[in-house]
Parts: sequence; C-alpha cells; structure tokens
Amino acid sequence: MHGLDRPVWESLSTYHSRLAEGNDLARRFARDVNVFASPRDDSPEALTALANLVRPGERIYLLQAPRIAIPAGLTAVREATGVQMVAPPGASFEAAGDGLLPLGDADAPEMLALAKLTEPGPFLPRTHVMGSFLGIRIGGRLAAMAGERMRFPGYTELSGVCTHPDFRGRGLARRLSAVVAHRIQARGDRAILHAWKSNHAAISLYESLGFVLRTEVNVVELES
Repeated sequence: MHGLDRPVWESLSTYHSRLAEGNDLARRFARDVNVFASPRDDSPEALTALANLVRPGERIYLLQAPRIAIPAGLTAVREATGVQMVAPPGASFEAAGDGLLPLGDADAPEMLALAKLTEPGPFLPRTHVMGSFLGIRIGGRLAAMAGERMRFPGYTELSGVCTHPDFRGRGLARRLSAVVAHRIQARGDRAILHAWKSNHAAISLYESLGFVLRTEVNVVELES
C-alpha cells in the first residue's frame, strides 16, 4: 500500500509525530491541532488502540483510500467520499503573488473564524502549526488563506483554502493555492490535496492549476 493511501497515518508517524498522541498502533492529532486520527492498519489491535484514543462524547475523523473499518466502541456519525489529487511531475505553479502575507500565531483567531465561516475542512485553534500558511488582507481583514496540513516524506498537503464571502470572485483562492503548491515543490515535495467528491467547484479549480485525480478516499466521522 502506498503512503498516500493512508495520509493521516503517514503524517502522524513521520513529520507530525511531534503533534501526535498515541503509539505505533494508532495515533491522533493533539486535540487543539486537528480532529484527524488513524490506525496503523485494520488489525484488531490497531482498531482497539484507536478507540482508546477517543474520550466519551468526542469525535474524530478518519481519511484513507481503503474501506474504513469501524472500531468497536465507536459509532459512525457521518460517512462521505472525497478525492485525492496530486501535482504531477513537472507541474508548474506561480512562484509569487502580490499582497500575500505569512500567517502565524498572532493571526490564529482570525484564521479560525474564517475557517468556521467557510468550512474548508476541520480547522482548530492550532491547525496552523501543521505547516506554513499564507493569507491576503483587504482593508485590514483576512480575506483569504491557504496553507499546509498533512506532510510525510515526499508529499505535503495543500489545505485550508478559503475566501471570505465578501471577497469571492477575485481569484484569491487560486493565487494562494498556486503559491503554496509552488513552495511545496520548491523544497522537493509533491503537492497533494483532498476535496469532497461533491465539491465540483473546488475540483475544477485544482484541475485548472494542474492537479490530477489520484484516487477516491473514504472519510468517516466517528464518535465514542
């Protein structure tokens, strides 16, 4: 199985191990960083270890290409299909953009508010520490942002792409996505991303940038 088939596990067990809770059977992100978790595989031991990482009433997300096995003690409250897209070898992305600003701890409250408004995917108070984020401010307001999420040897995920409704239609998401993808490639990684299969607008945007479909992925929200 390719690492891309279980990107959450690969990220938690390599580059993001410093942000992980768990062990060699199952891991999850720290609770203020992200809601994603993953077993190492579908063995009973790994599934039990995953269930033990979830507190009563708590929810986690699983994302992977193989069918998702539900651990005993956890209930699926939402199931959906997504797509995984990759930048093919030789893909070229815009190297720079006017008005793009690095985002960090000082911007975290605005980043969280924008993510809650636009729902680009799970985003928590410290999701921004998973990688570099860029934003565009208009009139002092955070109008749009994009950054990095999962990362493991050879690959980094473009994620958190969103634009405030007041500033849509200006190509901000496209500009940000292109520059983030370029920076990922500049350090020797391939850019990947995930989107809901039903989000045709997002998929069209990423295809226009040069991303190609690799596989469909399963997404399940589990509750203890």
